[in-house]
Amino acid sequence: MIIEIDTQSAQPLYEQLRDQVVFGIADGRLRAGEALPSVRRLAADLGINFHTVGKAYAALCGEGYIAIDRRRGAVVTGAGQGGPPPKLAAQLALCAAQALCHRMAEDDFIELCRGCYRQAREGGTSQCKS
Repeated sequence: MIIEIDTQSAQPLYEQLRDQVVFGIADGRLRAGEALPSVRRLAADLGINFHTVGKAYAALCGEGYIAIDRRRGAVVTGAGQGGPPPKLAAQLALCAAQALCHRMAEDDFIELCRGCYRQAREGGTSQCKS
């Protein structure tokens, strides 16, 4: 899996890394049982601090997307088989509030959500289309 980090983005690097791993799991580029690079190796490959990668891996582990084992390293768990992740409702509530602030019609918001869902399933990025 190729990970691209935008050092000029306002989004923190660890969030960018976390998001790209989630997209990789969602679209099948990363499969359950697949090993991820070590924290130090990925940091060196991306040219970022290893603490940044460690923070991303810790977030992914806490959310159930990966497991970290001292011997095997970080491994994709194939999370998501037990219902929605804990933060999903809160994130959707914020998105809905933003749509309301911009006077977006409910049907348009739902269609945007559908488009983003399809895009994530098919090899998504953070840019989705309705």
